[in-house]
Amino acid sequence: MNHTTSIRVPLRYRDRREAGRALADRLRHFAGRQDVIVLALPRGGVPVAFEVAKAIGATLDVFMVRKLGLPGHPEFAIGAIASGGIRTLDDDLVRYYRIPAAAVEQLARAEQQELERRERVYRGARPPLVLEDRTVILVDDGLATGSTMRAAVIAVRRQLPSQIVVAAPVGARQACRALDQVADEVVCAMTPEPFNAVGLSYQNFEQTTDDEVRYLLAAAAAAPAMKRSA
Repeated sequence: MNHTTSIRVPLRYRDRREAGRALADRLRHFAGRQDVIVLALPRGGVPVAFEVAKAIGATLDVFMVRKLGLPGHPEFAIGAIASGGIRTLDDDLVRYYRIPAAAVEQLARAEQQELERRERVYRGARPPLVLEDRTVILVDDGLATGSTMRAAVIAVRRQLPSQIVVAAPVGARQACRALDQVADEVVCAMTPEPFNAVGLSYQNFEQTTDDEVRYLLAAAAAAPAMKRSA
């Protein structure tokens, strides 16, 4: 049964690592389970997911997904692409802003190249984890429109996991509710009203770097505590 966990407490996280620790408190019911995998949406979701995986003793990996931004306003998502050839588009937004199909295709090609680059940089020769019959917790640093996370859920669902959980430290209430229709569980630790931007819920929202992603993935792989009950 789908359900959403959320609070409406005014709060600003110090940074993504602190946000991850707060989110982990909402995910303690997954601690100690051998079937749980935490998948971070790079790049900003990785520091958050690192803390979640450490707290519940789960394996950490990344899942590649890229937002398709509105031409001229790249932070405003009109869709997303994900590993496995998944593409989602908000057809209403595409029509409203009269975005030509050719522009969408050009944008998707550029984002596909970046997705493939990150796959190489973050994972190298290491193959993705097998998700079949596993409980997958997809983590990002925030949910504004939810389109990027929605593409990730659709792509992961094709790999036949037993359960998909969407988790974020902060999200727009509408986005969290919409994701409740495609995920098995949605955990939004905070849903501020009004919601204007994910970054407003952080004191430090500097861009996560490729080096930080690689460092955290290596640290998770090397830590036995990440693979057993916390």
